[in-house]
Amino acid sequence: MYWPIGAPRVYAAGRHNLSGQSISQSGDGVGLGLDSKINEKDDFSNDGQEQHSPEAEVGNSYESTGSKKAEGLEGNSHEKLTTNGRNQHTSFPDENQAQNCGDDGAIVALRVSRNGYMFATITTTTLIIWQTRPTAVLASVVRSTHSLKIYGPSVSLLLRPDSAIFVVQTSLGYLITYSLATDPSARVYKPQIVSNNLGHSRHQSVSSQRGYSSGERSVGPGEGGGVREVSIRFRMVIKVDAGIVRALALDDELVVATEKPAAVQCIRWTPDSAGSQTSTELLSRMDWISKKTNVVEMVHDRPMNLSTWITSDGKAYAVQRHVANKPNTEPSKSLFRGYCFHSPESEKDSAVKAAINARFSLIAVGCASGDIQVYSVRDYVGNIPLSHKLPLPASSLSTGQISLLTYSPDGYCLFAGFEKGWMMWSVYGNPGGSSFTSDKMLSETHSEGWLSGVSDGSWLGGGSEILLSGQNDDRLWLLEMVRSAVAGCFSSANISRSLLQTNSGFLVYRGYDLPDLTTISAELSLWHHVEIPLSYLVDQWPVRCAVSSPDGSGRWKTFMEPVMQNEFAVRGGMCWYQHILIAAVESGDCYELRLYSRELVLDDSLILHIESLVAPVVLMTLSGEDSLLVYTHENILYHYIITAAAETVRLVQVGQITFNGIVRAPPRVRALSWIIPDDQLRDGDPSRDVAVAAVIFLVDGKLVLLQPSTTESGELKYDMRVIAQNVEYYVLMRDQVTFNLSAYEVESMPSSPSVDGQVSALGRTERLNDSLWLFDGNHMQVWTDVQDVLRSAPVELRRDLPPFVSISVDFYPLSILLNKGIFFGVEPDLVQRRDINFAFFRFAIRTHLFLPQLLRYHISHYNAPAALHLSHHYHHLLYFPHALEILLHDVLDEEVDTAPSSEQALLPSVLAFLSSFPQYLDILVQCTRKTEVRSWRTLFAYLPPPQELFEESLQKGALKTAGGYLLILHTFEELSSSSQQLVRLLRRAKEEGDWELCKELARFLTALDESGESLREALGMLDLKTPVEERESGSIMFEGSRLALPRFKKNGTGSGLGVRSGSSDGSRGSEGRSPRSTGDGSQEDYFSSPID
Repeated sequence: MYWPIGAPRVYAAGRHNLSGQSISQSGDGVGLGLDSKINEKDDFSNDGQEQHSPEAEVGNSYESTGSKKAEGLEGNSHEKLTTNGRNQHTSFPDENQAQNCGDDGAIVALRVSRNGYMFATITTTTLIIWQTRPTAVLASVVRSTHSLKIYGPSVSLLLRPDSAIFVVQTSLGYLITYSLATDPSARVYKPQIVSNNLGHSRHQSVSSQRGYSSGERSVGPGEGGGVREVSIRFRMVIKVDAGIVRALALDDELVVATEKPAAVQCIRWTPDSAGSQTSTELLSRMDWISKKTNVVEMVHDRPMNLSTWITSDGKAYAVQRHVANKPNTEPSKSLFRGYCFHSPESEKDSAVKAAINARFSLIAVGCASGDIQVYSVRDYVGNIPLSHKLPLPASSLSTGQISLLTYSPDGYCLFAGFEKGWMMWSVYGNPGGSSFTSDKMLSETHSEGWLSGVSDGSWLGGGSEILLSGQNDDRLWLLEMVRSAVAGCFSSANISRSLLQTNSGFLVYRGYDLPDLTTISAELSLWHHVEIPLSYLVDQWPVRCAVSSPDGSGRWKTFMEPVMQNEFAVRGGMCWYQHILIAAVESGDCYELRLYSRELVLDDSLILHIESLVAPVVLMTLSGEDSLLVYTHENILYHYIITAAAETVRLVQVGQITFNGIVRAPPRVRALSWIIPDDQLRDGDPSRDVAVAAVIFLVDGKLVLLQPSTTESGELKYDMRVIAQNVEYYVLMRDQVTFNLSAYEVESMPSSPSVDGQVSALGRTERLNDSLWLFDGNHMQVWTDVQDVLRSAPVELRRDLPPFVSISVDFYPLSILLNKGIFFGVEPDLVQRRDINFAFFRFAIRTHLFLPQLLRYHISHYNAPAALHLSHHYHHLLYFPHALEILLHDVLDEEVDTAPSSEQALLPSVLAFLSSFPQYLDILVQCTRKTEVRSWRTLFAYLPPPQELFEESLQKGALKTAGGYLLILHTFEELSSSSQQLVRLLRRAKEEGDWELCKELARFLTALDESGESLREALGMLDLKTPVEERESGSIMFEGSRLALPRFKKNGTGSGLGVRSGSSDGSRGSEGRSPRSTGDGSQEDYFSSPID
């Protein structure tokens, strides 16, 4: 659900010093005795470890490098920004110093703080602190030559999640720590806007809309806070004698994997209550991990409280830290417990990188070959099976080794960086953007390092951007993303209206209500671009939640007072009920549902209704005509009825369901729907809905069905069954009111004896109004009738679920246009041109017909009446015959390859179904034109002879279709050059004035008999003269004609096969008229009778 868009912004920390300024370098405590040495003894115990208090070590004796600011910042505008703080200046090493230190300026590592407000990069000599919005260098630390000699160059960077402490890992086994202090009120830059009254009046009126100040117009989204002032101080140096292989910075401690001996050491940021600050465990004492290995990679996910370790033998482990002093439990002698879930079968399957997806409970493992295997975490006791493998866009030689693996913050996208490019996938494997389609020569020529390879990266802005560093490159690339609004707010309206979010606005698809052929076109004009007011984005960026109204209006309205919009935050989503916006909000310690009218000004005094809740909302959704379902963190589903009277609208609670013991983790629920029996909808009491409704939950990637039943004592209980896995999103069509097919009333079915008497027995199911659709990353799967699922789901019945229709797609489908029979989606497109020196991404519109697969499903289940009834609701579409042609083509290709027996063959049933439509004969001809000749024998084994089909086409007046059967007759060697079929068809074409067909038949006869005798004979039978006879009679009608007979006169002026244009020298006719005009200037057709 993520696609790159546009060209990335480029930033680089330069090495340009201002004149007269000196470089202040950090000695990192060298010579001051500020290093803490951790000695690994034989028993690796905690006793005897030397550890100094950071405050005592630093004291006031060390000259701080705080408040140092970058002197040069090179961005895509190539402007230099100078920052000054407290009369101290910091720059980066000049070229000579960089060479002496072995620093080429290339970024070695990149880390982003948890809140995303700042990030840090390092080179081998320099630590740089950046602010995200606006992107600027806040501070830097340049290590001295002596520090580099004693501790070694910088090789990795760690950042405590709250961004208060930075840790630089060096090549000689040292950890250099720095602390960062910020002043919330201090700012480095203060923009000064020069008033310009010379602008166009219309431009000024647009720019000076309400809510803008002169300063706001100079900043972009999220830049309202300005550039903050920070102070960075050296803290301490930690020496690890055992050697550092990998380190991980967590909230409470620093986890270090050592080499000799192989162990994992935990260093607390502050001592615990007992005064201890370090704890260590040897890998040899962990009975769940392979012996004689080292931990070479570690990642941690805070929401899941889970780490992934990769060892030197290529195995991957799911690891948890034992909680110290857990109540009612004995202290554990082990620090960690873990389970191996990835064991390589060969060296190429060895794990290299890992990423954890808490939203979907997945772990992605990047292998040495570049392949990515994704595992599903079902529990914390080692039940972690393989979920799926991701397809690579190129060979491992073309991609290089994997260097970065990271999920987007919402879990819907996986980004993988390689040595020679990068690739994106949706959560369950649908390919997204990729740099491997780029022209490598153009990329190198234009120095497009972001396309050539990735060394590190991280998501910013809640997933709206991704920050990348290239291979051996000193530049940072900030690439914008466009994403589906479903990722932030799972709503049926967002699926039906295909709402896409960009960094500064939205894209709303407008093709739903347009003519059929316009809808399936790839015109980008079908997207309506909605720009968010900059006055709103300055302080509210990034937008995390958006929902489309039923009409997709694309108009904006913001609060009159900024204080009001800052007083609350949306938590739990939003939805529209007609013109009423229902929002789940948190305001202080209160949780509320608020109703706003689109017709009124956004003001707290004009809120239509406020419903207080006792717990935060997980999600909410509309169901039916007036029902609102609200699911909260206390595991309760509330049912409200939306009532409107006069000018007021309010919510009335009519029921609730508690799912304690059924749903273990409410925050993992991504979406829900419920299905109420039709009789309850028509005549039932709404308060009884909760007792009879079947509830569908989307938990992680599992679609779970809960069906109500009663115990012997009369108590309500729910039977649970997982009906689908690896679900990215689902659509229950009864909730998609916008695209209900009821407008297409039953008029008349296609002529077929089998249909008479069957229409009345077929109801809403065959119109797909009660269908259930889901997307698993590669296939759109559909149950045409959700009631079949409900009837088969109860566990005690021990029935298999009904089969679903699986439709393969090669793009990401965003919406199902039920009334047009298509999927609609997008795919990314990388554009590189030689006339511009940068590449950029755009996305193209894609559509896919789903009718052929649904018709095939009904036919294969011997339900031709259902297939015909479904076809009736789509026969008005201009591309409906094409859908039938695809159905025949797919079945024919499959049976040509598999050669099933006559009892198992589906082709006869498909042909019998197609014979019910008036386009039947033309569909057969079109299919033969697009298939190999070897398939024709299989097709006509179940059809009447081609001669009969030709006669039938001729009888119905389908002359062009009859002409197609002539080619089939010729291929089957049932047609000679003197065949009467040709003459009959040529006579009919002449009589009906179809001269284009006459020309095609003439060419066909010429190809059959190059001597031209057959054509002359046919023309003679129809009282038509040949071109030669016309010329001999003095007529110039055939001068310059495109078709001529292969006759050559002695003077060499005769025409051969193909095109003849006028005389032999290419000039026009001798009388200066058009070559096709008659002697008297009147227009006559090529095959018209000669003038008497």
